[in-house]
Amino acid sequence: MRILHTSDWHLGRTLHGVDLLEHQRAFLDHLVEVVREREVDVVLVAGDVYDRAIPAVPTVRLLSEALGRLSEAATVVVTPGNHDSAVRLGFGAGLMRDGVHLLASVEALDEPVVVSDGDGPVAFYGLPYLDPDSVRGLLAADGDEPLARSHDAVVTAALDRVRADLATRPGTRSVVLAHAFVVGGTASESERDIRVGGVDSVPSSSFEGFDYVALGHLHGAQSIGTGSPVIRYSGSPLAFSFGEKNQVKSSALVDLDSDGRVEVELIPAPVPRRLAEVTGDLATLLGGEFDDLRDAWLRVFVTDPVHPANLHALVRDHFPYALAIQHTPVGGVSVSDRRAVAADADPVEVAVDFVAFATGGAPTETEAAVLRTAYETALARETSL
Repeated sequence: MRILHTSDWHLGRTLHGVDLLEHQRAFLDHLVEVVREREVDVVLVAGDVYDRAIPAVPTVRLLSEALGRLSEAATVVVTPGNHDSAVRLGFGAGLMRDGVHLLASVEALDEPVVVSDGDGPVAFYGLPYLDPDSVRGLLAADGDEPLARSHDAVVTAALDRVRADLATRPGTRSVVLAHAFVVGGTASESERDIRVGGVDSVPSSSFEGFDYVALGHLHGAQSIGTGSPVIRYSGSPLAFSFGEKNQVKSSALVDLDSDGRVEVELIPAPVPRRLAEVTGDLATLLGGEFDDLRDAWLRVFVTDPVHPANLHALVRDHFPYALAIQHTPVGGVSVSDRRAVAADADPVEVAVDFVAFATGGAPTETEAAVLRTAYETALARETSL
């Protein structure tokens, strides 16, 4: 069976104020072409289809058109991520046209989409993004206390349910879609934090017993481990931050043979405009040395000791696609001397460090708990919109 694994479309997202919808449309055109030319049987979208819980009307129309076109040539299986609203994305799932399956229900995550080929059936299980605070009671065994407040606990419980169903289907190959941060993955700066209770990762060992695991959430294409099952992030189709400027965006073309063995080919995604960074004094930047990057989206670091007059206008006149311009004077605090905040840093730990910097002393345990509660409350409100 031939499967095309993709994720993290983030339809409706912008890049430093640039509307990416037409570039996302070009990617979806490319995806339809790949499905038709490579005779794909099943298309998987592992979460974060939209960039926000309540997408704009043009974004909804683009998704509707894309699902319609893809389903003309293949079965399409979609799960929501932490950016999507599972309720809104899954609304009307039972009314969808033949060939489109929106697996957004936690209660039904052990009910697979079964697609058969000449070698027999393949069960596709979809795990929507599992917010521990919302589902740890739901996924606990009947009569038990709610699960631990962590992604590890809720994803493991969900996968146990899936394995129980798979055990009733002897001879069936299996694929799991999940939107989570699996241990071993490398994060980018544009992924939204999903940490709850200080724990955000899921061990790869939780996915034992399946043939292929199609992951979403991390924007860089990568595999997790080298054993069985094959566990992969397809990555996002576009770069959504300058931290992703060196990533090669792609979709994963997966061939699943009769005994569950997997071969993966990465299909490069179209690049609407490359991302790059340039550093130098204004005279050097405008002197022609970087003119090969004038058609690129740029982040520009200007190193003149004194802030040049009309800096932004001069840079943008020379580099029309400069999206971020920063004055980092020589002799001042350089970028390399600043303390970098890693993409996967706990936002609460960052806040704790700031309190220590601003007040000269670390917050107490009670104050740190207040910071975490405030952060998680704000995060919950955002994801429930």
